[in-house]
Amino acid sequence: MPTEPPKPTVRRTRLTPEREAELYEAVLAILREVGYDALTMDAVAARTHSSKATLYRQWRGKPELVAKALRHNKPGSLEGIDTGSVRGDLHAMVCQADTEQMEKDTALLRGLGHAVHTNPELHRALREVLVEPEMGWMDEMLRRAVGRGELAADNPAIPFVAHMMIGGFLARPLIEDRAPDAEFLTHYVDAVIIPALGV
Repeated sequence: MPTEPPKPTVRRTRLTPEREAELYEAVLAILREVGYDALTMDAVAARTHSSKATLYRQWRGKPELVAKALRHNKPGSLEGIDTGSVRGDLHAMVCQADTEQMEKDTALLRGLGHAVHTNPELHRALREVLVEPEMGWMDEMLRRAVGRGELAADNPAIPFVAHMMIGGFLARPLIEDRAPDAEFLTHYVDAVIIPALGV
């Protein structure tokens, strides 16, 4: 029996960093404009003068593309922050983004809104690309503080530091109709999180 020749392996052409950044910016712009549910690969392809085939070669689908775009957009990370004190680390974290960036981030969260809770694939992609790496780095930061003797290992607030940070970021637009900024978040860290940690 004759056998079919093996099919050629599909090569995944690597985008240049500039082109990748352009695609991510377009994804985030559409997300702010219409929200996650109305964002389509067709719209991204049209906005970036790409083909859908190109997009699907680089990303498995819309959830991964959106998660990677958000990761790329993030102005900083806990990775590499080590000022020698937990207060210094938290201040360094909140000072990484300027006010304009935080306003954009607030608009992005509104654009994701309902979809995060109703789309399991998006939720999974966001956890893998954004949430879990940051939680790992935050755990490391808090372990260092325990190791230095700054924090008691059994402090009940330690597991809730990420919750408190996210709460401060999300609550200001809701309560004050203003985007959070570095000044607000720095005061929030000093008034809420540092006392909770007993520093």
